[in-house]
Formats: sequence, C-alpha cells, structure tokens
Amino acid sequence: MTDVATEKPRRGRPPVSDEQRQRQRLDLSRHAVRLFAEQGVAATSGEQIAQAAGVSERTFWRHFPHKESCVEPLLTKMVDAFCAVVRAWPRELELIDHLREAYSPLLDAASDEDIEAVLAVVRLTQSERALRAPYLMLRERAEDALADVLAQRAGLPRNAIEVRVQAAAMSAVLKVATDDVARAAADGVTRETLEGHREQIAAALRGLSQVF
Repeated sequence: MTDVATEKPRRGRPPVSDEQRQRQRLDLSRHAVRLFAEQGVAATSGEQIAQAAGVSERTFWRHFPHKESCVEPLLTKMVDAFCAVVRAWPRELELIDHLREAYSPLLDAASDEDIEAVLAVVRLTQSERALRAPYLMLRERAEDALADVLAQRAGLPRNAIEVRVQAAAMSAVLKVATDDVARAAADGVTRETLEGHREQIAAALRGLSQVF
C-alpha cells in the first residue's frame, strides 16, 4: 500500500492580480510625474521613482520598459475617460452638446490630485520631448474612438476619408484645448477652469462643424 502524496503549500508571495498590478502602475505613475515636475525627466531615475513609491527597483522595471513610459497610466485614464464619453453619445444630441455636458479631462478620477497630475503630464510634454511620444500615441486612441462613432453615425466605412479627416480634426481641437487648460491650471485646478475647458471645446468644435 502506497502513501498518497499530499500537496505541499505554496511558498512565497501570492500572485499579484491584474487589478493590483494596475493600481501599482498608477501609483508609480503619480510619483514619477511629481518627480518629473520637480526635477525634470533627465534628472529622475527609475530607482528614485521606485523609492518614492515604496517598491523595489526590480518591481519598477517589471512594470515599465523605460522611465518615460511611467506617464502612460495617468494619460490612459484621461484618454479612456474621453473614449467612454464618445461611445456613450446619445443619438438625440449633437456631439458638441454631449461633450459639453459629459466631458472632463479625467472623469473617473478618485481625487482632484489625479486631475492635477494628468494636467501636469500634459504641461510636461511641452518642455520634455521624451514624454511627447507616449502622449501623442495615446491621443491616437481617442482619434480612433471618434472615427468609430462618426463612421457609425454617418453610415460610412471607418476608413472613409471623410470620417478620418473629421476625426483627426476633432482630435486636434481636443489636444489644443487640453494643452490650454493644462497651462491655465499651472497654479492649481479649479472647477471653473474645467468648466471653461468644456466651453472652449464646444466653441471650437462648433466652428469646425461649420467647415464640415
């Protein structure tokens, strides 16, 4: 008679869930943006960011291929919030009116600090060329969401030139308006600043719609 082998308990740390991983990435992103704003990208190391967030440098590099990509989690929150608003566009409303009512640079922020951090990243992209690439890359996601919705409403293929031109033009309006609100909020974010941002977008898109 043979003994039945018993399964040995696993040793070491339990596996990290996707939700925990995303939370850790976002926390690292917040600390990175603060350090980038205080001392510049070149003067900030991955080790400094890891120490500020209370994790090992190895953990830091497991999350990010290079330190400049630390801004992506915060920028992703902004872009995903915009994409969610665009996809929720009610058919009975003009897009301009829908964005004025529903859009903010960061709709699902847990705190005003995240809104400030996102706008800090946008400001940094003006002076820190290394951060411009991830910013523009993520903005393309917003343009893709616009193209999808505009194509559905117009009954045209997504790659139709009319759709792509209009989506690109609207995306450019949103980028310029976001750059402006980021500069306006350099000394602190107020609700008035964000409300003005919505009106700025609405006015610019209205002018653009007259062209199309």
